[in-house]
Amino acid sequence: MTERIYFNSDALEMASSVISCVPQDEGRYRVILTATIFHPQGGGQPSDRGTIGLASMLHAIQENGEVVHFTDAPVDTGPVQLTVDAELRQLHTRYHSAGHLIAVAGEKYGWYGNKGNHLPGEGRVVFEPLRLTTPVTAEDFARGVSELVHQALPLHQQEEEGRRMITWGDLPAYACGGTHVPLTSDVGEVQITHVKEKKGQLSVQYELTER
Repeated sequence: MTERIYFNSDALEMASSVISCVPQDEGRYRVILTATIFHPQGGGQPSDRGTIGLASMLHAIQENGEVVHFTDAPVDTGPVQLTVDAELRQLHTRYHSAGHLIAVAGEKYGWYGNKGNHLPGEGRVVFEPLRLTTPVTAEDFARGVSELVHQALPLHQQEEEGRRMITWGDLPAYACGGTHVPLTSDVGEVQITHVKEKKGQLSVQYELTER
C-alpha cells in the first residue's frame, strides 16, 4: 500500500520508488509508488500535478487503498524523484482550506458542512441542518470567514479513532485527508458568490481572489 507522505508533510519534492508502470489508453501510464507526496483527487480536492522522474504526473486517484498515478510517459521501476507543481498545490490548498472556514462559519447558524467541491472556479460547500437553523446570507458567511482569515489561526492536526482531524486554533475539527494552509491568513480573501437553501440543504458557492 502506498505510503501517503502528504498526510503529515508539505514537502514538494522527495525520493520514492516505482513498484509498477503499466501502459493505459490514450498514451498514459499507470504508476504505483512505494510512497507519494502527490495528493490524489478526493474529498472535493483536485489532484496534484507534477513529475515522476522525467515523466509528467497528470492525475492521481485513490483505488483500493493505493494512490494511482497517471503519467504521460513510462517510468522505470526502482528509485525515482517526485516533484509537485508548487503553484497548483498552493491554489488547491487555499481553496480546500477556505471550504473548511466556510463550514465553520455555517455552524453558528445551525448548519453542518458535510461535503464540498474545492475545484477553482467551482468552489462550493453543501450544508445539512445541525440543529434549529437561522437565516444566513452571503454577507454573513463573508463576514464570518473574513474574521477567521484575519485571526491567522495556526493549523492543528491529530488522529482520533484512526481518523485524521484538522482544525485551526480552537475551531471545530473536521475529519479530512486534504492539504491545508499553516495559518488561516494564508487562505487570502474569500468571496461568497451565492447562498441558496433548497430541500433542507444549504449550498454556498465561493471564489478566492488571486494572490
